Amino acid sequence: EKATDGSLQSEDWTLNMEICDIINETEEGPKDAIRALKKRLNGNKNYREVMLALTVLETCVKNCGHRFHVLVANRDFIDGVLVKIISPKNNPPTIVQDKVLALIQAWADAFRSSPDLTGVVHIYEELKRKGIEFPMADLDALSPIHTPQRSVPEVDPAANMHNSQSQQRMSTSSYSSSSPTAYSAPQAPALNVTGPITANSEQIARLRSELDIVRGNTKVMSEMLTEMVPGQEDSSDLELLQELNRTCRAMQQRIVELISRVSNEEVTEELLHVNDDLNNVFLRYERFERYRSGRSTQNASNGVKDNLIDLGPGSPAVVSPMVGNSAPPSSLSSQLAGLDLGTNSVSGTLSSLQHCNPRDDFDMFAQTRGSSLAEQRKNVTYEDPQAVKGLASALDVRKQNTG
Repeated sequence: EKATDGSLQSEDWTLNMEICDIINETEEGPKDAIRALKKRLNGNKNYREVMLALTVLETCVKNCGHRFHVLVANRDFIDGVLVKIISPKNNPPTIVQDKVLALIQAWADAFRSSPDLTGVVHIYEELKRKGIEFPMADLDALSPIHTPQRSVPEVDPAANMHNSQSQQRMSTSSYSSSSPTAYSAPQAPALNVTGPITANSEQIARLRSELDIVRGNTKVMSEMLTEMVPGQEDSSDLELLQELNRTCRAMQQRIVELISRVSNEEVTEELLHVNDDLNNVFLRYERFERYRSGRSTQNASNGVKDNLIDLGPGSPAVVSPMVGNSAPPSSLSSQLAGLDLGTNSVSGTLSSLQHCNPRDDFDMFAQTRGSSLAEQRKNVTYEDPQAVKGLASALDVRKQNTG
């Protein structure tokens, strides 16, 4: 209610992000959020509150995981709540109509390839068949996870004219982050850009294949952030998450360089989408680390034993990796390893990234395949070799002990 209070002069981004954290960190968070949003949107004639509620909804979709997406993208919510808002009998202002239609259009595009999220796609197609005109969609609107909290450093306006709309949209936010920026980074002089690249069809196909690997790693990192609770995480899961963060940041450096050099507009759009997703997951990671550090400090100062995790009688209040028979069959790493990312484990996904050959502008992260994690590890180069070695060893031990 505070985030959608009609007396607010502007959106409270800090409060909106706290709502996202609650949704991600609690079991009933997604359902509670949907109930609260329905209550705020259904039959509300205060369109200032409706617009604020729609902004909260949009922010949550961009920053929360699959559990929330399933509840938002189904026909019951889209047709029963959002479409009802813009029905002729309610006669809402044009700004409200455009906002609702833009959200439906953006989600339909984003979730089209997810079988359990196609309810919004069907509604979108039905509305188009009925002659509903959707607002012009810019690149930002097409991205399902494009948070407005990211700060944008000053750049030369002449060099950044083609991104003026996206920067104008981001400048409305007061919630800043130190994560790499999405659209201004390509103009950074440190990249030593020498000129555009005209790629042939084979290069484009290879680049898209490699972008799939980047998306896979981003998905793994996002799922881990959704499932892990700050202060209660398994040490090996935390180590894996930190390595994913380092690896994804190394990926992004190459992506932003390609954004500024690739002349194919369609490929550039894909690169921007992937870069946008990376920035979003970096924001979530930084919030996770802040919460984790804060809780660790609090527990240390109070000297209170962590009773939230059953470590057995007499065990110290330290969250340590569980191996052998004590390991739960559905541990976080095991669940994430089952994602369809082209490898059989999370470490396998990490191992699928190879050091880029500077002579090939498109060989960002070549895939490697092997029969074991140790074999994959031999031919992979990361930004932090020691971290990778420790991570892969930990994952090997866990894999052997869990069968």
